[in-house]
Amino acid sequence: MLTTPDFTEITPTADIRTDRHGNRAKCLQRLVRLDLPVPPTVALPFDTVRAIAQGRMPDLAQVLGLFGPDTLVSVRSSSEAADWGGPGTILNIGMNDAQAERLAAIHGQSAADAFYVNFIRSYAVDVLRLDEDAFEGPLTPRLAKSQFEDEMEEEFPQDPTVQLAQVLKSMARAWEGTTARLLRQAKGAPADAGLGLVVQQMALGPGKGLSGAGVVQFVSSETGEPQVTGRYLPQGQGRAALSKSEARYIEHDERGPSLEDDAPETVAALREAALLMRTRLREEMQIEFTLMDGHLSLLDAVRAPRSARAEVAIAVSLAEDGIIPRHEALTRIAPNTLNQMLHRQVLPDPHRDVLTTGIAAAPGAAQGRICFTAAAAQASAAKGEACILVRRETSPEDIRGMHAADAILTERGGMTSHAAVIARGLGVPCVAGATQLQIDSRKKSLTVPGRKVFHEGDIITVDGSSGEVLVGAATMIEPALGGAFATLMDWADAERDIGIRANADTAGDAAMAQRFGVDGIGLCRTEHMFFEAGRLTVMREMIFAENPEDRAAALERLLPMQRADFQGLFELMRGQPVCIRLFDPPLHEFLPGDREGIHALAEALDLPASRVASRIENLQEFNPMLGMRGVRLGITVPEIYEMQARAIFEATIAASRKGAPVVPEIMIPLVSARREVELVKARIDGVASAVKSETRKEFTYRLGVMVETPRAALRAGEIAEHSAFLSFGTNDLTQMTYGLSRDDAGRFMSAYVHQGVFAEDPFTQLDIDGVGELLLLGAERGREARPDVTLSLCGEHGGHPQSIGFCRRAGFDYVSCSPFRVPVAKLAAAQLSILDKHLPHDVDLDIGADD
Repeated sequence: MLTTPDFTEITPTADIRTDRHGNRAKCLQRLVRLDLPVPPTVALPFDTVRAIAQGRMPDLAQVLGLFGPDTLVSVRSSSEAADWGGPGTILNIGMNDAQAERLAAIHGQSAADAFYVNFIRSYAVDVLRLDEDAFEGPLTPRLAKSQFEDEMEEEFPQDPTVQLAQVLKSMARAWEGTTARLLRQAKGAPADAGLGLVVQQMALGPGKGLSGAGVVQFVSSETGEPQVTGRYLPQGQGRAALSKSEARYIEHDERGPSLEDDAPETVAALREAALLMRTRLREEMQIEFTLMDGHLSLLDAVRAPRSARAEVAIAVSLAEDGIIPRHEALTRIAPNTLNQMLHRQVLPDPHRDVLTTGIAAAPGAAQGRICFTAAAAQASAAKGEACILVRRETSPEDIRGMHAADAILTERGGMTSHAAVIARGLGVPCVAGATQLQIDSRKKSLTVPGRKVFHEGDIITVDGSSGEVLVGAATMIEPALGGAFATLMDWADAERDIGIRANADTAGDAAMAQRFGVDGIGLCRTEHMFFEAGRLTVMREMIFAENPEDRAAALERLLPMQRADFQGLFELMRGQPVCIRLFDPPLHEFLPGDREGIHALAEALDLPASRVASRIENLQEFNPMLGMRGVRLGITVPEIYEMQARAIFEATIAASRKGAPVVPEIMIPLVSARREVELVKARIDGVASAVKSETRKEFTYRLGVMVETPRAALRAGEIAEHSAFLSFGTNDLTQMTYGLSRDDAGRFMSAYVHQGVFAEDPFTQLDIDGVGELLLLGAERGREARPDVTLSLCGEHGGHPQSIGFCRRAGFDYVSCSPFRVPVAKLAAAQLSILDKHLPHDVDLDIGADD
């Protein structure tokens, strides 16, 4: 073994480290330790590669001397983490006139010429970045060298050390390039991440007897199930050759010839090597191999590529076979990976026709006919036709259409816009902020500059996972929620130490939440229940009522509807906690804003259109999000909260008859002062007493507040004196802390993040320093005043792994998120608990980790 500060020969006992030589170098050492047939290899550490990029070369003659005379070598990249990427492999370094003559004597002139031409082309195009067109078409070595000389004005280098120096310099500088740096940073690499390089003796594919190159894995990249996948090319070399039409299958296959037909013992040896890697490296690997006159060499082994579904299946299978512990299987899967399993996805296709892009606001994909109104979406759904609701931006009035739509596309908005929040709650794909869209609501058309015009009824595909909008109907991949996924969720439940509830507004939402195994409902937004056709008219009658008696009469008609809603939720949740937020939005959101809608409402209410228009105008506010809504509406129009409280209590009694006793949680929104809580609490307590007296039934309930104003967080101590729980609504709390509108911030947020004003979009990732400090203050002061107060987070941040970590550290009891974020939240919570209990002692998160 030869070791210098500049390079190290890879042997079983060499000091090869992932953090110094990279993932590939460490993995190759492990293959050597398993006594697998790996060609001699030398590892160049990060520091050496940095020096090469600056023009300081190691002793390359000494490096090449390790491989013996007349030996060709390859160079491969070795970044610290495999998925950080790196420059592509360069083969056959050392190929020159003398080598060509030697190989011709052994393998024949045509094989030697092919070797030489391929290397000249690769050296010219991939290493020296010469024009690719100059080396296209049929070439002989003489013509290829002549073309090289014309382009470079010098002869093709014959010295292997010169060739190797240029290859190393090219790869080192490519790693330092801006594009490469941005790509790896997008995958989590630090800005100063190093690159290692491995120089390996070539095991030539072409040769006498049984010779060629292949790639194989013994697990499906799509499902994670056992399956032989790969190709073998007789007389071939390198991965690129395997895409040729004459490449063969690995095992016996009715579709064509295979390696197993000619060399069953080789395939058996590959199976044995893969099984050994699975057991000892504790991972499913993809193997690159060559055969030379029947002799098998393993050139490389990397983690087998895999979909989200396969990743979960592989991790669970390794744990069930006792190869890794369960807690390690849980830590191997990035929580957000599960999004790809929970929703339909677009089948990857390099030729997809992208109409436009926006913000990937709600994961999953759907195809359907364009609909420009909620009514059109409902009509389409009634006919059994899939539809895409396309709006400039959505409002609560669009709720029915959003329920009916298969996907939502908006011109405006961001990750926490109305469309995004509701879509995630419904599990509907959404692309928001597609600013290139030009929507004409009157002509019912949309277009993107330079593209054809699309009309209502035309088919498009919305990919909410990538933010792309595609022309036509794309091929889909269906979600997979059974098998390994269900097992993983069971293991996550056993490990996590914080509650996970769901935001659910309807029985459908609650049923989905139950499917994912939640600990209850953390946020039920009752206003969404009023937008159904039969209820909306009654709601508008209540708004137009002239006195409390008429208002109470309208609310009396809504009471049984609300009661049925709540009873359904209670029964579905089977005794688990259900937290119901009282009415929150300003009243004008329930009223039409166009002339046609005003006339229709005037007809329904038997009122003059002028009077309806005047009333609507009077209800408009300069800043409705900070105006007459939430608890302010509950105090000034108390009949609304009284009706809702009665509906909750009567539903509690009815649901308790059929199962476990129900203890509803009633949440007051937008609180800023203790007196607000006192006033609402007095009225709700009064309704509870009346219902108990009328029904002669006893029940209990918990009353709390939604902390979504900075003042509520700062005064949480006095507010907690009258509150059983404090639920931090970080959507509005972030808006008010920053003074930003979540619906408008998307227009400039990317520029802010790019220029370092904010590290991340605070509506996507919880602002630990600002909003987080308010949460900590609120939690501390709330518990000082009331030690048994329940603390939770129920904003959109509730399903984000970083937010869950913050809440665990702050001692919160649970987080609540949209139903389709529940699996992500559960896995994140489990991983955080595992990291506290097990790391750094016995969790090996990377096959390349040091022994």
